[in-house]
Amino acid sequence: MALYRNLEEYDLEIRDEVKQNYSAILSEIGEDVSREGLMKTPERASKAMLFLTQGYKQDPVEILKGAMFKEDYDDMVIIKDIELYSLCEHHMLPFFGKAHIAYIPNGHIVGLSKIPRVVDVFARRLQVQERLTHDILECLNDTLKPKGVAVVIEASHMCMMMRGVQKQNSVTTTSGFRGQFEKQETRNEFLKLISSNLS
Repeated sequence: MALYRNLEEYDLEIRDEVKQNYSAILSEIGEDVSREGLMKTPERASKAMLFLTQGYKQDPVEILKGAMFKEDYDDMVIIKDIELYSLCEHHMLPFFGKAHIAYIPNGHIVGLSKIPRVVDVFARRLQVQERLTHDILECLNDTLKPKGVAVVIEASHMCMMMRGVQKQNSVTTTSGFRGQFEKQETRNEFLKLISSNLS
Protein backbone atom coordinates (compact mmCIF):
# COMPACT_ATOMS: atom_id res chain seq x y z
CA MET A 1 0.00 0.00 0.00
CA ALA A 2 2.89 2.39 0.68
CA LEU A 3 3.79 2.17 -3.01
CA TYR A 4 0.36 3.44 -4.05
CA ARG A 5 0.32 6.17 -1.41
CA ASN A 6 3.62 7.44 -2.80
CA LEU A 7 2.15 7.40 -6.30
CA GLU A 8 -0.83 9.45 -5.12
CA GLU A 9 1.48 12.01 -3.53
CA TYR A 10 3.49 12.14 -6.76
CA ASP A 11 0.29 12.60 -8.79
CA LEU A 12 -0.87 15.51 -6.66
CA GLU A 13 2.51 17.22 -6.96
CA ILE A 14 2.66 17.37 -10.71
CA ARG A 15 -0.93 16.88 -11.91
CA ASP A 16 -1.71 20.59 -12.01
CA GLU A 17 1.43 21.38 -14.01
CA VAL A 18 0.69 18.60 -16.52
CA LYS A 19 -2.90 19.82 -16.77
CA GLN A 20 -1.73 23.35 -17.62
CA ASN A 21 0.61 21.96 -20.27
CA TYR A 22 -2.20 20.01 -21.92
CA SER A 23 -4.35 23.15 -21.90
CA ALA A 24 -1.55 25.04 -23.66
CA ILE A 25 -1.18 22.29 -26.28
CA LEU A 26 -4.91 22.35 -27.05
CA SER A 27 -4.76 26.12 -27.48
CA GLU A 28 -1.71 25.86 -29.75
CA ILE A 29 -3.41 23.42 -32.14
CA GLY A 30 -6.33 25.83 -32.50
CA GLU A 31 -8.87 24.50 -30.02
CA ASP A 32 -11.01 26.52 -27.65
CA VAL A 33 -10.27 25.07 -24.21
CA SER A 34 -13.25 26.92 -22.75
CA ARG A 35 -15.84 25.05 -24.83
CA GLU A 36 -17.94 22.51 -22.99
CA GLY A 37 -16.45 19.36 -24.51
CA LEU A 38 -12.89 20.39 -23.66
CA MET A 39 -13.25 22.10 -20.31
CA LYS A 40 -12.24 19.00 -18.34
CA THR A 41 -10.00 17.45 -21.01
CA PRO A 42 -6.68 18.81 -19.65
CA GLU A 43 -7.50 17.38 -16.22
CA ARG A 44 -8.56 14.01 -17.64
CA ALA A 45 -5.51 13.86 -19.92
CA SER A 46 -3.15 14.67 -17.05
CA LYS A 47 -4.64 11.88 -14.93
CA ALA A 48 -4.38 9.46 -17.85
CA MET A 49 -0.74 10.37 -18.54
CA LEU A 50 0.22 9.95 -14.89
CA PHE A 51 -1.47 6.55 -14.84
CA LEU A 52 0.19 5.46 -18.09
CA THR A 53 3.64 6.46 -16.82
CA GLN A 54 3.35 5.35 -13.19
CA GLY A 55 6.02 2.71 -13.81
CA TYR A 56 8.69 5.34 -13.18
CA LYS A 57 7.65 5.37 -9.53
CA GLN A 58 7.43 1.60 -9.06
CA ASP A 59 10.23 -0.81 -8.20
CA PRO A 60 10.01 -4.12 -10.09
CA VAL A 61 12.78 -5.68 -7.97
CA GLU A 62 10.80 -4.96 -4.80
CA ILE A 63 7.73 -6.55 -6.39
CA LEU A 64 9.61 -9.77 -7.15
CA LYS A 65 11.49 -9.98 -3.87
CA GLY A 66 8.23 -9.58 -1.96
CA ALA A 67 6.99 -12.93 -3.27
CA MET A 68 9.99 -15.23 -3.68
CA PHE A 69 9.70 -18.67 -2.11
CA LYS A 70 12.18 -21.51 -1.68
CA GLU A 71 11.12 -24.43 -3.83
CA ASP A 72 12.89 -27.41 -5.41
CA TYR A 73 10.93 -27.19 -8.67
CA ASP A 74 13.39 -26.84 -11.53
CA ASP A 75 11.33 -27.24 -14.71
CA MET A 76 10.09 -24.51 -16.99
CA VAL A 77 7.45 -22.06 -15.70
CA ILE A 78 5.61 -20.19 -18.45
CA ILE A 79 3.15 -17.31 -18.24
CA LYS A 80 1.91 -16.49 -21.71
CA ASP A 81 -0.51 -14.00 -23.24
CA ILE A 82 0.19 -11.29 -20.66
CA GLU A 83 -1.59 -8.20 -21.97
CA LEU A 84 0.54 -5.08 -22.14
CA TYR A 85 -0.08 -1.46 -23.04
CA SER A 86 2.69 1.10 -23.39
CA LEU A 87 3.54 4.43 -24.99
CA CYS A 88 6.10 4.73 -27.77
CA GLU A 89 8.72 7.26 -26.69
CA HIS A 90 9.14 8.57 -30.24
CA HIS A 91 5.55 9.75 -30.82
CA MET A 92 3.88 9.10 -27.44
CA LEU A 93 1.31 6.93 -29.18
CA PRO A 94 0.24 3.57 -27.74
CA PHE A 95 1.61 0.18 -28.59
CA PHE A 96 -0.08 -2.90 -27.23
CA GLY A 97 0.09 -6.66 -27.38
CA LYS A 98 1.15 -9.68 -25.38
CA ALA A 99 4.21 -10.85 -23.51
CA HIS A 100 5.18 -14.50 -23.10
CA ILE A 101 7.62 -15.18 -20.27
CA ALA A 102 9.31 -18.30 -18.94
CA TYR A 103 11.92 -19.02 -16.32
CA ILE A 104 13.58 -22.11 -14.92
CA PRO A 105 13.82 -21.80 -11.12
CA ASN A 106 17.10 -22.20 -9.32
CA GLY A 107 15.98 -22.81 -5.74
CA HIS A 108 13.29 -20.10 -5.70
CA ILE A 109 9.96 -19.57 -7.42
CA VAL A 110 8.03 -16.30 -7.54
CA GLY A 111 4.32 -15.62 -7.08
CA LEU A 112 2.73 -15.92 -10.53
CA SER A 113 0.96 -12.56 -10.36
CA LYS A 114 4.28 -10.76 -9.85
CA ILE A 115 5.54 -11.40 -13.36
CA PRO A 116 2.60 -9.61 -15.05
CA ARG A 117 3.08 -6.80 -12.53
CA VAL A 118 6.72 -6.47 -13.57
CA VAL A 119 5.57 -6.29 -17.20
CA ASP A 120 3.22 -3.44 -16.24
CA VAL A 121 5.94 -1.55 -14.37
CA PHE A 122 8.18 -1.42 -17.41
CA ALA A 123 5.32 -0.96 -19.89
CA ARG A 124 4.01 2.06 -17.98
CA ARG A 125 6.96 4.16 -18.99
CA LEU A 126 7.84 5.76 -22.31
CA GLN A 127 9.30 2.80 -24.18
CA VAL A 128 10.47 1.16 -27.34
CA GLN A 129 9.54 -2.49 -27.65
CA GLU A 130 13.16 -3.59 -27.87
CA ARG A 131 14.07 -1.96 -24.55
CA LEU A 132 10.86 -3.16 -22.90
CA THR A 133 11.82 -6.74 -23.77
CA HIS A 134 15.34 -6.23 -22.43
CA ASP A 135 14.18 -4.50 -19.22
CA ILE A 136 11.83 -7.36 -18.31
CA LEU A 137 14.40 -10.00 -19.19
CA GLU A 138 17.23 -8.46 -17.19
CA CYS A 139 15.05 -7.69 -14.16
CA LEU A 140 13.87 -11.30 -13.92
CA ASN A 141 17.35 -12.67 -14.56
CA ASP A 142 19.12 -10.42 -12.05
CA THR A 143 16.49 -10.71 -9.29
CA LEU A 144 15.38 -14.34 -9.45
CA LYS A 145 18.82 -15.65 -10.54
CA PRO A 146 17.16 -18.56 -12.33
CA LYS A 147 18.74 -21.20 -14.54
CA GLY A 148 17.22 -19.41 -17.51
CA VAL A 149 14.77 -16.71 -18.60
CA ALA A 150 12.91 -16.16 -21.88
CA VAL A 151 10.81 -13.17 -22.96
CA VAL A 152 8.87 -12.77 -26.21
CA ILE A 153 6.72 -9.72 -26.92
CA GLU A 154 4.30 -9.34 -29.83
CA ALA A 155 2.85 -5.86 -30.27
CA SER A 156 1.02 -3.52 -32.64
CA HIS A 157 2.16 0.10 -32.79
CA MET A 158 -0.26 2.97 -33.33
CA CYS A 159 2.62 5.10 -34.64
CA MET A 160 2.74 2.70 -37.61
CA MET A 161 -1.05 2.31 -37.89
CA MET A 162 -2.35 5.89 -37.48
CA ARG A 163 0.50 7.83 -39.09
CA GLY A 164 3.68 7.23 -41.06
CA VAL A 165 3.44 4.05 -43.14
CA GLN A 166 -0.17 3.44 -41.96
CA LYS A 167 0.10 -0.35 -41.97
CA GLN A 168 -2.84 -1.77 -40.05
CA ASN A 169 -1.94 -5.44 -39.74
CA SER A 170 1.76 -5.45 -38.94
CA VAL A 171 2.92 -7.01 -35.67
CA THR A 172 6.38 -6.54 -34.20
CA THR A 173 7.99 -9.45 -32.34
CA THR A 174 10.99 -9.08 -30.04
CA SER A 175 12.67 -11.72 -27.91
CA GLY A 176 15.42 -12.25 -25.38
CA PHE A 177 16.94 -15.36 -23.82
CA ARG A 178 19.33 -15.99 -20.95
CA GLY A 179 20.88 -19.08 -19.38
CA GLN A 180 19.41 -22.43 -20.42
CA PHE A 181 17.13 -20.73 -22.94
CA GLU A 182 20.20 -19.91 -24.99
CA LYS A 183 20.31 -23.63 -25.80
CA GLN A 184 18.37 -24.35 -28.98
CA GLU A 185 16.46 -27.33 -27.53
CA THR A 186 15.14 -25.40 -24.50
CA ARG A 187 14.35 -22.35 -26.59
CA ASN A 188 12.41 -24.46 -29.12
CA GLU A 189 10.39 -26.09 -26.33
CA PHE A 190 9.43 -22.64 -25.00
CA LEU A 191 8.51 -21.31 -28.45
CA LYS A 192 6.44 -24.42 -29.17
CA LEU A 193 4.55 -24.12 -25.88
CA ILE A 194 3.69 -20.42 -26.28
CA SER A 195 2.47 -21.14 -29.83
CA SER A 196 0.18 -24.02 -28.82
CA ASN A 197 -3.36 -23.86 -27.53
CA LEU A 198 -3.29 -26.06 -24.44
CA SER A 199 -6.87 -25.37 -23.38
